[in-house]
Amino acid sequence: MDANELRDKTPDQLRDELVNLKKESFNLRFQQATGSMENTARMRQVRRNIARVKTILTQKAQAAAQ
Repeated sequence: MDANELRDKTPDQLRDELVNLKKESFNLRFQQATGSMENTARMRQVRRNIARVKTILTQKAQAAAQ
């Protein structure tokens, strides 16, 4: 997921994306705990995507406040 793609989305779409990423993160943690995880690099990708979404949401909120 590219930051430029995220900047084109509305705050509501970003919040929905954040919810989906958090669900995926939970499922990945569960898979890791049970030992059934196939792609361990996906956890890192999801964590970074969550951070990107949160950063862009914060930027949009600050821009709207000005």
